[in-house]
Amino acid sequence: MSVPRPVIVNHEAAAHGYDTSSAEALAALRLHEGPVLLDLDETLYLRNSTEDFLDSARPGLLALLLLRLLDLLRPWRWSGGETTRDVWRVRLLLTLMPWTGSLWRRRVPALALAHGNTALLETVHLHCREAWIVTAGFEPIVRPLAEALGFDAGRVLASSLHRFEDRRDGKLPRVAAALGDEAVRRSLVLTDSHDDTPLLDACARPLRTVWPGAEFRAALGRVYLPGQYLTQVKRPGERYILRGILQEDFAFWLLASLALAAAPLLHVLGLGALLVSFWAVYEMGYVDNDRVAARYEREPKLSEAFHRAPVATPRLLPWLWAAGAGAAGIFLLRWPAAPLPRDGLAWAATLLATYLWFAFYNRVDKNSRVWLYPGLQLARSIAFVALVPVTIVGMVALAAHVLARWMPYVVYRNGRSNWPEVPFHLLRLVFFALLAAMLAITEGWQPFVSATGAALLAWNLFRARSELAAVLRAAHRIEERR
Repeated sequence: MSVPRPVIVNHEAAAHGYDTSSAEALAALRLHEGPVLLDLDETLYLRNSTEDFLDSARPGLLALLLLRLLDLLRPWRWSGGETTRDVWRVRLLLTLMPWTGSLWRRRVPALALAHGNTALLETVHLHCREAWIVTAGFEPIVRPLAEALGFDAGRVLASSLHRFEDRRDGKLPRVAAALGDEAVRRSLVLTDSHDDTPLLDACARPLRTVWPGAEFRAALGRVYLPGQYLTQVKRPGERYILRGILQEDFAFWLLASLALAAAPLLHVLGLGALLVSFWAVYEMGYVDNDRVAARYEREPKLSEAFHRAPVATPRLLPWLWAAGAGAAGIFLLRWPAAPLPRDGLAWAATLLATYLWFAFYNRVDKNSRVWLYPGLQLARSIAFVALVPVTIVGMVALAAHVLARWMPYVVYRNGRSNWPEVPFHLLRLVFFALLAAMLAITEGWQPFVSATGAALLAWNLFRARSELAAVLRAAHRIEERR
């Protein structure tokens, strides 16, 4: 049932966006007579209860892998959008790792003691007789935490894990249904969130306060997983693993070598394992790049996430991941034959050379980096060749891939303040065509008139389709515009 929006009582506070200091909020609580509706996360509790619950899951790596898979699938698209994401995350771990609830309840007393908002809790317990916790957090998570903070469980209005609408519709309908419209109109509401504006609009004393010491800590931030730094710190929001690695580098690894594979499925799986191994090491170069920039550059270009450090960046674990994934990749690529010692040595040398080149690149002045950058792109493009043969046309395509990645960097380092809008996919297509034509003149067209050649040309055309169409639309004869 929809609840009508009551008239705003405090027009002056509304005009100022309801923002108030922590001292003013405490003073208002001491004077208010009537219901007090208190947010939990980053207000009464100076962290996020949902994230801390997810952080309780053990083993952490399994939990992180499950959550990352969920982020890839994004089922909340069909349940009301991003506001319902946490419903899926908590449900998933409670279903597949049900012991997480017990682990959470064991952690709650220590978390409440360490992160409870002491000043606010003391004021509420001394002066507020009708205090309620009104939270977007979930009942199984919030109730033990509320009790540890000194509240009766019956005074908690939390979201249900069985209804998406609790998250979708916000707090106002839930509070009005539980306490009544009149109680809402007489209440003081204290929160830190702009999402609670409808509830603030409806109450007598709306207060929005950011508390000293409040922080949002993402779950499982101490658990290392390759790709975390790349997607959350270096290139946040870009879906770079899918668009920049799988659809670019890995696609060319496959297309350049699959025709020579005796067991195509094992070949694909083996190259996938090598990709994980390679990027566990290559990502360390990105971490080092940011750290060097933060230490030595006057105006380093670092994302906001770098300063928040939301992911683990250990020094040893990436090498262990690289070794394990590399061994799995070699095993799959060599099956049914036994891997040879030289395979492991060749891959280890490739990874070590990549790591050292990246470290050298990070410590050279920016103008000189333009000549080292192709080495990094070469490593990304052909590292797998240490173990896997490729066709001639495949090597041409990989060379075009390297050159197309290098050219925007050359432009960027020679006078541009930002990365230029270079049509990368079209540039790669042109390089591929030129290199293929030059090689065909000397070697003949036979290597290019093949399934691999056709597949590489088709993939280049597909990836460049938008850029090619834009160029063709813009092209015209110069005499036509006199």
